[in-house]
Amino acid sequence: QVQLVESGGGLVQPGGSLRLSCAASGSIFSVNLIGWYRQAPGQRELVATIDSGGSTNYGDPVQGRFTISRDNAKNTVYLQMNNLKPEDTAVYYCRVLSGRNAYWGNGTQVTVSS
Repeated sequence: QVQLVESGGGLVQPGGSLRLSCAASGSIFSVNLIGWYRQAPGQRELVATIDSGGSTNYGDPVQGRFTISRDNAKNTVYLQMNNLKPEDTAVYYCRVLSGRNAYWGNGTQVTVSS
């Protein structure tokens, strides 16, 4: 069974930083795309993606502030979030696409507030 577990969320002041992790377990073969998404009241949006070749894409609101990366040896994907803003407050989820299958984590809460 495939399981994705997010961690690293919490409360941070505006301008601060957090690093989210998404650790995968189980047998996932032929990973095509890994992404971070966030769910805020009235919104669900893609934050960042990284494909099997390492190419990355970012949503406009986080461009230049967030960085997605992966450590294949640790089966872990990271989201480094810098210069956080109150509008970044959301539950952050990771998703792995493998063939026709999509695997989701349970999310980690990020709250940006003074």
